[in-house]
Amino acid sequence: MPYLQLPLGPLQTNAYVLSNEKSEAIIFDPGSESDKLIRRLKEENLKPIAILLTHAHFDHIGAVDDIRKEYSIPVYVSKHEEDWLAKPSKNGSGRFLGDPVVIDAADHLITEEGSFKVGSFAFHIFHTPGHSPGSLSYYYKKENVLFSGDVLFSQSIGRTDLPGGNHELLLKSIHTKLLDLPEQTYVACGHGQMTTIGMEMDSNPFLSGF
Repeated sequence: MPYLQLPLGPLQTNAYVLSNEKSEAIIFDPGSESDKLIRRLKEENLKPIAILLTHAHFDHIGAVDDIRKEYSIPVYVSKHEEDWLAKPSKNGSGRFLGDPVVIDAADHLITEEGSFKVGSFAFHIFHTPGHSPGSLSYYYKKENVLFSGDVLFSQSIGRTDLPGGNHELLLKSIHTKLLDLPEQTYVACGHGQMTTIGMEMDSNPFLSGF
C-alpha cells in the first residue's frame, strides 16, 4: 500500500505518509520526533508536498514546523482550530506537557467539507467534530483509505473530555459520515492499529445503540 504508518512520540501518535507513483508525499499529523520522520522519508526517497492535519492537539502537531522548514511545504488545518497551533491552552500542551507546543500559523485553512485536492492527490474531506471542534477526516478513494485522526479507532472512539469535546456530536459524526463509506474502507487511526469501516460497524462497542 502507498502509505506508511509511523507511531511517534510518548503517546505513539500515528503519522501517516501517503505517496504516489511520482514519489510525491502527503504527511498527516507529524506529531513528534521530526528526525525520525525525516530519516524515513529520505530512506523511501519521498518528496513531501504538504502537511494535512486531522486536528490540532499537541501530539499531532509537534513536528509540524520542523517538517515544514525541511521541505518548504504548506500546512493545512481546519478553520475551527486556526488558533490552536499557537495556543498551548487549546492544543492541550499547556495541560499535559512541561514544554508548551507552539507552532507557526497554518498556511491554509480548510473551510468546508467536500472535494479537496493537493497536487495530484484528490480527497473527500469530512468535518467530523466531537473529539475536537475542527476534527477532519480525509477519504482517499483511490486507495480506499480514510485518515481519521482521533475520531474513530479500532474498537474505540476518540476521547471527548478535552476542551471542545462532545460525545454525542462525535457519535453523530461517525454514524452520519464515516459509516456511510464502503465497509472495506481502511481506517488509518490516530493511535493504534488500522481497522476497516466494516469491522467497526460489526464490533465496535461504542457504536451500538446510537
